[in-house]
Amino acid sequence: MPILDEVRALTPAIRAAAEQIERDRSLPEDLVQHLAGLGVFRLAAPRTAGGGEADPITMFEIFEELGHADGSAGWCAMIGAATGIALGRLADSTATELLADPRFLIAGVAAPLGRAVAAPGGYRVSGRWPFASASRQATWLVGDCLLMTGEQPEPLHVILPAADVTVHDTWDAVGLRGTGSHDIEAADVFVPAERAFSLQRPATRPGPLFAFPVPGLLAFGIGAVSLGIARAAVAEFTRLAAGKRNPATGEVLAAKPAARMALAEAESLVGAGRAFLTGEIASVWRRVTAGEEIGAAERARLRLAVAHATRSAARAVDLVYDAAGGSSLLLSSPL
Repeated sequence: MPILDEVRALTPAIRAAAEQIERDRSLPEDLVQHLAGLGVFRLAAPRTAGGGEADPITMFEIFEELGHADGSAGWCAMIGAATGIALGRLADSTATELLADPRFLIAGVAAPLGRAVAAPGGYRVSGRWPFASASRQATWLVGDCLLMTGEQPEPLHVILPAADVTVHDTWDAVGLRGTGSHDIEAADVFVPAERAFSLQRPATRPGPLFAFPVPGLLAFGIGAVSLGIARAAVAEFTRLAAGKRNPATGEVLAAKPAARMALAEAESLVGAGRAFLTGEIASVWRRVTAGEEIGAAERARLRLAVAHATRSAARAVDLVYDAAGGSSLLLSSPL
């Protein structure tokens, strides 16, 4: 069965766990293991090392479907899957070693808040990074560092064993509580040279996935999960509006012109945002598959499509949240 179909089959179980995910500010371990078993967290990792090396549209659809099931589950799956592209910058032997764990999940933060100093055979790394989604579930964590040289500091990404990283409980947020996006900290951790790489250098691994612009690949999942969340909100409002009645007139909410207009605008925002984003992903994918270079204009359009999809999804949720009235305020309401 294709992985997308298996993810869809898992949707009812994820939705049933949504309240627990929100309450615990974390994904349940059985769900993490199930997603790992499906191969979700290795979608972007190289096939030769045991990864999925999936095409970007497949990844988009999986992230969107999981976001539709539960925003936090979709977000953590997206972070874990997309961060796996880092393994494409490593030697096959190192990537194979990391992927040997069936529970493999790599996460991290792409902000240069760490410091790395050259040491025999590798680097000594220290730093603290906020917003590290899925950090408590991860087996490996990526830290973006500045390599302190005698001249200008150079960007360097390092892959740290989760056991060598401290997770500070800082994520008590409104929305996406279950992502567990806490701070992570490394204190003078040794990282072997084979687990360090720089995104500033061109990719050397063959295959179109590794020619796809990494910032765009790491970003499009944000739009995908957001669109999934918006789809779920639209579906919930449609269900609610069909049964909620005005206590004075008996009229169902769905009969109100304002509610219909809100629903129509929300649907159009989600549809347009999705079409623009998937179109740009497909366009870049066609070009890298044909061996063509991706220029600054194409990279910018892809990032624009991500921003547009995400903002459109947020606006769609706002519309149906407002149109639902007081029902949206209840903790029992998905809205």
